Amino acid sequence: MDEVFRALSDPSRRRLLDSLNRRNGQSLRELCAGLDMARQSVSKHLAILQDANLVTTVWRGREKLHYLNPAPINEIAERWINHYDQQRVTALSDLKKALEGTAMSKPEFVYTTYINTTPERLWQGLTDPAFTRRYWGIAWESDWRAGSTVTLELDKVKIADPAQVVLESEPYRRLSYTWHSFTPEWAAAYGVSDEHLAKVASERRSKVTFDIEPVGEMVKLTVIHDDFDAGSAVLPGISAGWPRILSDLKTLLETGDTLPVG
Repeated sequence: MDEVFRALSDPSRRRLLDSLNRRNGQSLRELCAGLDMARQSVSKHLAILQDANLVTTVWRGREKLHYLNPAPINEIAERWINHYDQQRVTALSDLKKALEGTAMSKPEFVYTTYINTTPERLWQGLTDPAFTRRYWGIAWESDWRAGSTVTLELDKVKIADPAQVVLESEPYRRLSYTWHSFTPEWAAAYGVSDEHLAKVASERRSKVTFDIEPVGEMVKLTVIHDDFDAGSAVLPGISAGWPRILSDLKTLLETGDTLPVG
């Protein structure tokens, strides 16, 4: 975590994070214009933030977009905040909440984490229903071939839809599928109101992509959840839910157990 604290110690880098917190998915040109900073300075600060995993990037055509990545703040909060007087870490806690609840002007969620595991084991963690049930509470079932349907089961409720399919499948490297259907059974299982169910069910189906990349003895996992409607009612739940799910996946793969609830 030393890299994270060093990265956060510089006011210019905090300004860059604040800028991405306000509007995620900015290009280098947009960041320079918005902060009135020289391109060379912004590039240097972004490199430090990327090394600390506080910023992650996604290419869209020839343009590189920068996203604020909440994973390191999540890890700091989970490992240390509960061990200290909450009043002494108010600033850090507020930053964590801001990062997890970032409102994205672009309908896209990006999250990067590093896991001490292998690509094969991580793939199993994403595709084995017995595994996903442990950290996710949902059994995802498919043969994980492109074009195959994906079903999910939670609390003995099975949700299946012909439009819920695998889009890309490169074992141990990349997996992408359309996001699940919002049904009355799903709403009942999670206590979702009829009003909210109507909103999320009326939106176009989004998609989630998992990119797996070996980095030394660790594996870099980047999750991209996109194709949301403008002003999506689904996106806020996605932004808040993925950090916890991925933290539990990381903990399970590294320790054999999930994080405590609460």
